[in-house]
Amino acid sequence: MGLNAFDLALLALYLLGITLFGIHFRSADRSLKSYFLADRNIPWWAISLSIVSAETSTLTVISIPGLAYDRDFGFLQIVMGYLVARVVICLIFIPQYFRGEFFTAYQLIDRRFGKRLHRFTAGLFLATRAAAEGVRVWAISIVVAIALTNIFARFGVTPGARDILSVAIITLLTLVYTFEGGMSAVVWTDVVQMTIYVAGTVIGFFTILHLVPGGWGVVHQVAGSTGKFRVFDFSFSPSNSYSFWAGIIGGTFLTTSTHGTDQLMVQRLLAARNERQAKLALLSSGVFILIQFGLFLLVGASLYVFYKIFPPLVGFSSSDRIFPTFIVNRMPHGISGLLVAAILAAAMSNLSAALNSLSSTTVVDFYLRRWPEATEKRRVAISRYATVLWGIVLFGLALLSRHGGRVVEIGLTIISVAYGSLLGVFLLGILTRRATEGGAIVGMACGLALNLYLWLGADQFAHWTGFRIAYTWLVAIGTIVTFAIGYGISLLASPRLDGANA
Repeated sequence: MGLNAFDLALLALYLLGITLFGIHFRSADRSLKSYFLADRNIPWWAISLSIVSAETSTLTVISIPGLAYDRDFGFLQIVMGYLVARVVICLIFIPQYFRGEFFTAYQLIDRRFGKRLHRFTAGLFLATRAAAEGVRVWAISIVVAIALTNIFARFGVTPGARDILSVAIITLLTLVYTFEGGMSAVVWTDVVQMTIYVAGTVIGFFTILHLVPGGWGVVHQVAGSTGKFRVFDFSFSPSNSYSFWAGIIGGTFLTTSTHGTDQLMVQRLLAARNERQAKLALLSSGVFILIQFGLFLLVGASLYVFYKIFPPLVGFSSSDRIFPTFIVNRMPHGISGLLVAAILAAAMSNLSAALNSLSSTTVVDFYLRRWPEATEKRRVAISRYATVLWGIVLFGLALLSRHGGRVVEIGLTIISVAYGSLLGVFLLGILTRRATEGGAIVGMACGLALNLYLWLGADQFAHWTGFRIAYTWLVAIGTIVTFAIGYGISLLASPRLDGANA
């Protein structure tokens, strides 16, 4: 029960090793291109693994098994939407990003619409990504607190202090190598960390099968008879987050926005050697993400069977705690330490990606607009200061994210509320010639306001309509409203140009 000295030594060795590995990528070339885009010299396969790692956080590793434990494999319907979106991004977005010397996604908005909307979209990204990342960083404390329960109890550490220590340790170590190594450190540590957490999860899965009497045969029989392996739900209800329609439509819109307009993902595509490699990286990442989520769901179904046979003495307060608790209390020593390290690997990978993208947007889209004459040395120095600042901000936001439901749904909901309007603006700029900056701003404000109401005013909306809007629909709704109103306002406010196309 609990981690022993060997497990803790493995954890300490991993944390020290990955930090030193990241620092190793500190470059003598003090330029923004080197710091934020790794000189555009990253091979496609490394970018592909980095994309997968960046969209996999602690909340993914601990919440997706919880989803299968509580429900079934319906989350894979959303993953199918993730795959469709990658094709859309390759056709529409990536060619646009390689038609200029861009450092951030929002420079494309500046070229198409102007400075006001550039600042608006970049600012929305900073606020939304920081809020969502705060929830993801908070998920770290769930794992660390469970893993170090005995140690915290021995030294009389209060729950509040425990949470602060848990988040602070991981944030500080990740900040060190991100600060020093920039994008090169982020991508290559992503590759290592993805290898660790996938390998650790595979070992965990086979360990569960070993602990279940009868192994896979019993897991398949029990989980299958209770519907845990069900993937498709063709019922249509706007309240159902995990139907086929919400998955394909909502998942496509969600990933088109996060991978096509979110600097956290776009920055990786911009670091590719050319447009072809960027497309190859994105498409291949879809294969990895499908396999990965299937693995996490299999873990959850297996845990359901295990606890059917060996019921826990005390019920779980949240499904997010099921997998970490099993690792600490049921796994053999050594394997449990490896799995906790694997979950922390996902956390550090996602956090480093967030710090680097928040810093790049702050410097390129705001600082350099005001002080364009800054020297290259000064720009890199400001980039590092911005990385530290965002590390402090995310640490604070994580501590504010202590209360809520299943963390994966909270994180995705925050993203979904804002990114519909963001995607709508990008589509206005790419797909139309008559959309104006003023029209796009009005459309974006309307799309964002509607989604905020559907989220924060969900109880009132349900009282009036009899149903709630699931988070999986929010990006689609925000995109359509932003595009329709933005385009309509643009047509009304400006005369038709001779020869202009829609």
